[in-house]
Amino acid sequence: MEKFLEVKNLSVESKEDKKKILENISFDIAEKSIHILIGPNGSGKSTLAYTLMGSPRFKVVSGKIILKNKDITKLSTDKRARLGLTLAFQEPAYFEGITVEKFLRAGNKDITQNEIEKILALVGLEPKKFLNREINQDLSGGERKRIELASVVAMKPKLMILDEPDSGLDIIIYREFYNILENIKRETNASILLITHREELGGVTDQATFLNQGKVICDGNFRKVMRKYCQFSGRKKICQKINCQRSL
Repeated sequence: MEKFLEVKNLSVESKEDKKKILENISFDIAEKSIHILIGPNGSGKSTLAYTLMGSPRFKVVSGKIILKNKDITKLSTDKRARLGLTLAFQEPAYFEGITVEKFLRAGNKDITQNEIEKILALVGLEPKKFLNREINQDLSGGERKRIELASVVAMKPKLMILDEPDSGLDIIIYREFYNILENIKRETNASILLITHREELGGVTDQATFLNQGKVICDGNFRKVMRKYCQFSGRKKICQKINCQRSL
């Protein structure tokens, strides 16, 4: 499968305190694929997400970010967005007084009513019930995450970077959530970088990267990566349930 995004020997530090957070990170994301970036809290996953989007909070010390054979390492966030990169935050924001429809149109002024309704249906929300709902605290956590996903889809990106969108969801909801991700990939043909610390992900991807303490520990086949993650995390019972210990 053709490479869409290549991260080559990337080292990153915080601009605030000059502390190095990522060191010599390398991995590829295939075109029209879901790639899992897994690791414990504090491993540098979110820093990598923000760096890929060109956040001014972080400085690339060395290495490159290549998008479809184009070096975007020094491009600003807005230019990366124009090339098709989009980041969805771990905790969706509240927007008192803003309806779901207006929120989706904010990211794409040319989107049609029919497209909005299709996108809401794609993430499991009934358009008639949600178009005029305000994005406030009356929405459940699951509903807000679906709306956040819908807003990303509405931008028609080529790469969706989803920073722990499954955090805070109970087991039933997040299983449904992963089905939604597969539907999004199929309907949009976009690549997805899913950042998480969950182990129960083999059904939605073949490729993964395990990040710990700012370094790549393992990269490639999902089960290979998960077997290594099992060894580091000490979660053998969960890993055995998903056949993490199975020989490759």
